[in-house]
Amino acid sequence: MSDTQRLIDALRAAEAVRFGEFELSHGGTSDYYVDKYLFETDPTCLELVAVAFAERTADVSKLAGVALGGVPLVAATSVETGTPYVIARKKAKEYGTGNRIEGRLDDGEEVVVLEDIATTGQSALDAAEALREAGAEVGRVIVVVDREEGARDLLREHDLELESLVTASDLLADEEQ
Repeated sequence: MSDTQRLIDALRAAEAVRFGEFELSHGGTSDYYVDKYLFETDPTCLELVAVAFAERTADVSKLAGVALGGVPLVAATSVETGTPYVIARKKAKEYGTGNRIEGRLDDGEEVVVLEDIATTGQSALDAAEALREAGAEVGRVIVVVDREEGARDLLREHDLELESLVTASDLLADEEQ
């Protein structure tokens, strides 16, 4: 069984893939939904994601997780790899330090962004831009699920490569079998 199939099976076992009519965060609707909170709180899914992300980030010195959904993923991957991470916020918080980037980041450091689900790609792009503004070199975004709804194209327009562990096509093809 492939790693992709193992992850799909784990997502299904965690009941993280649901079918029906759902409103998405960007305002659109979909006949399926991937519930990140169910797979990110499931130890089996989290371990499979961390191992898969670790295989794809062996050559980097810093990871970044997109708040909120990417944080458990980047934390688990950091433990798996021993690679430190930072957290990228959509906007600066209005209290405390007011940082958009939490954690230690050196100027010029290569960072790979880890995210849960890519639909339009805007959250990942916002994180990458915040990291770049903070001095990081960012060229890749890795997500658990690419819904294949434009994220790849948007990120490419901003010199970012999108990699995914699973695509919507993988999930939907598996459902139809």
